[in-house]
Amino acid sequence: MFQNKKIFILGMARSGYEAAKVLAKRNNEIVLNDNNENQDKNHIKELESLGVKVILGSHPDDILDESFDYLIKNPGVKFDHKYLKYAEEHNIKVINEIEMAYHLLPKGVKIIAITGTNGKTTTTTLTYEIVSHAFKNKTHLAGNIGFPLCEILDNIKENDYLVMEIGVPQIHDFYDFNPYIGVLTNIFEAHLDMFKTREYYNENKVRLFQNHTNKNIAIINYDNEDAYRITKNIKSTKKYFSSNNIIDGSYLKDDIIYYYNEPIINTKDIKLKGKHNYENIMCAIMIAKELNISNDIIIDVLKNFGGVEHRIEYTRTINGIEFYNDSKATNVTSTQIALSSFNKPTILILGGLDRGHSFEGLTEYMKNVKLVCSLGQTNKRIKEYCDKINKKCIVGDTLEEAINNAYNNSESGDVILLSPACASWDQYKCFEDRGTEFKNIVKELKEK
Repeated sequence: MFQNKKIFILGMARSGYEAAKVLAKRNNEIVLNDNNENQDKNHIKELESLGVKVILGSHPDDILDESFDYLIKNPGVKFDHKYLKYAEEHNIKVINEIEMAYHLLPKGVKIIAITGTNGKTTTTTLTYEIVSHAFKNKTHLAGNIGFPLCEILDNIKENDYLVMEIGVPQIHDFYDFNPYIGVLTNIFEAHLDMFKTREYYNENKVRLFQNHTNKNIAIINYDNEDAYRITKNIKSTKKYFSSNNIIDGSYLKDDIIYYYNEPIINTKDIKLKGKHNYENIMCAIMIAKELNISNDIIIDVLKNFGGVEHRIEYTRTINGIEFYNDSKATNVTSTQIALSSFNKPTILILGGLDRGHSFEGLTEYMKNVKLVCSLGQTNKRIKEYCDKINKKCIVGDTLEEAINNAYNNSESGDVILLSPACASWDQYKCFEDRGTEFKNIVKELKEK
């Protein structure tokens, strides 16, 4: 399918680089374009040696024409990009790296695709741990977590298992992609800078199930109104989980997680705590059960799994002050969850890319917050919000400023929590870089 074609790749990053390598091996004519000229020089040399034409630093008007068969788009590219408009007008099919790689997978690969506004990284990581324990050397991790699918294509064999975290910008450009098991952890307001309306965002989330039949499994959050509503008419065999109701599915009752009335594990035996994590665990249990994985393996992993980096991650205690890295909280709902995890006086580091979203949803979760330290593009809007709810806010520009402001105004017994409720792209390539910088700065702090 992707052989002897002319293909335009918009956006380099890891996925564009890996897609170009895969396609170059299949005798395709490839042009790769990225507005950012600061790319890995070794990667550029490698691609050029494979015959890829690499154009960086701008988006020239004359490099995309009607002769191209496909445009492979990085998920971060906005929908109104001039190349995407041109492609639509001239019937050039726009897909992404995952959709392309999906067509190159060996036969019989069982794909578990996990999406949702929140919880997908923890759910994906935990699922991978369980499945890889059950099917050693036959389980692979890809998508938003781990590696671009193109990067691991050569390692995947027939009838292997592929666990993927999938974001809604990726789902938007799916056509044939069809996971054996699809998971929707929840839906809350997010990505409005890209999708403009909550309803369009929802419509794209449900596209994960668009090719399902009753032979495919959809695992859905029973308690989340939007998730339940938008999946009513999908053709999948639907299975539900709930942390609030006893249902025909997986549920929480008296601190025990059940699977169709079968007790699986007591929450006191699980390292991860919090209702949101129990929901993530229910998803992983339901996936494991669909794959006929034994309770012994499920329980063993759950007892030892300690969580995901950059998600309410303990960093350090100094002078009795605890620091937590929650850089992965790129929306208000994630920060709500983080704030709900602490009963101590909290200094909240908040801010980042300005997507125009409201911070009002934090108000009822701010009772333990004694100070907000803002940063990034949203720093002044956060100050205005804090003034409205009578919370002290110190405005800064950088993460280092915010950490120093927080530390200088803290005392023993406080929690300093980086939970930005914003994407990181105003100052960082990704939330991981923001979280890593937070940890590095905190580790260098001197005792008062």
